[in-house]
Amino acid sequence: MKRQIELAYPAPGYWRATFAHPPINLIDPDTIVELGELVTRLEADHEVKVIVFDSADPDFFLAHYDVLVDRARTAAMPKGPTGMHPWLDVLARLSRVPAVTIASIRGRARGAGSEFALACDMRFASAEKAVLGQFEVGVGAVPGANPMARLAGLIGRGRALEVVLGADDYSGELAERYGYVNRALPDAELEEFVDSFARRLAGFEKHALMRTKAFVDELSLPEDSVFPPALDEFYISTARPETRERLARLLERGLQTRSGLELELGREVGDHRNS
Repeated sequence: MKRQIELAYPAPGYWRATFAHPPINLIDPDTIVELGELVTRLEADHEVKVIVFDSADPDFFLAHYDVLVDRARTAAMPKGPTGMHPWLDVLARLSRVPAVTIASIRGRARGAGSEFALACDMRFASAEKAVLGQFEVGVGAVPGANPMARLAGLIGRGRALEVVLGADDYSGELAERYGYVNRALPDAELEEFVDSFARRLAGFEKHALMRTKAFVDELSLPEDSVFPPALDEFYISTARPETRERLARLLERGLQTRSGLELELGREVGDHRNS
C-alpha cells in the first residue's frame, strides 16, 4: 500500500512531512497509523528539533475524515500509548513531542484536518489559498477530537463557538485575524517563510527549545481527559438517522470527490438542500 506521508530531511534537525493521499487528502485509518508511527519516531529521535507538515495538493491540506470508512473499523482500532483512541492519541502526543511541530497550510483543512492543524505547535497559512473550518455541526455531528477545547484556548469562547457551531469556512486571512493560525502570508511567500523559520529553529540548541516549549505546554494544552467524551458523542451523533441523511445528500452532490462541493464545503453544509 502506498504511503500517504512523504518524509524529507532538508537540514540537520529539520524534518518535513508532506501529505500525499489523492484525490483530496482524506484522513482514514491508514493515515492515523502512519501518523502514529511518525510521532513515535519524533518521540525517540534525539536530533530532530522541528518538523513541518505540508501538502502535495495545493487545494487540500487535509480535507477531513473519510466518512465512507466502516465506522466499526475506526472504532475498533487499538488504543495508543495514552490509552485513548489512536486519533486522539496521535493528536495529544503530537502536541507534546520533543520537537517543534508546524503546519504549513495551503488548501482546505476541515474537520479532522483542522483538528490535526490545531494539535501542531504553530500554524502558518496561505492568505489566498488556505481554508480552515469545523463543518461537523453542519451535518448534524459533534466534532470528534474536541477541537472546541483547543480553539477556546486559542481564540476565546465566543469565536470558538462561532467556528464550531457556524460550521463555516475561514480563509487564511480571517483565520489569522481570529488567532486560528499564527499568521497568514501571501501564497508566494508561504513556503520560503516557513522553511526559513524552521531552519532558524533547527539551528538552536534542542534542550533550550524543548524545555521552553514544555513550560508553554503546561499552561496551554488541554488535559487528555477532555478528548474521549467528544469522540463518544461523535459516534453517537453520526449514527443518528438525520445525520446519515444529511451525509447521504452531500455524498450524492460530490462529498469526498474533487468537486465544487468539497471546495466550498462550509457554504454547502448551510445550503437548505442538505437540510
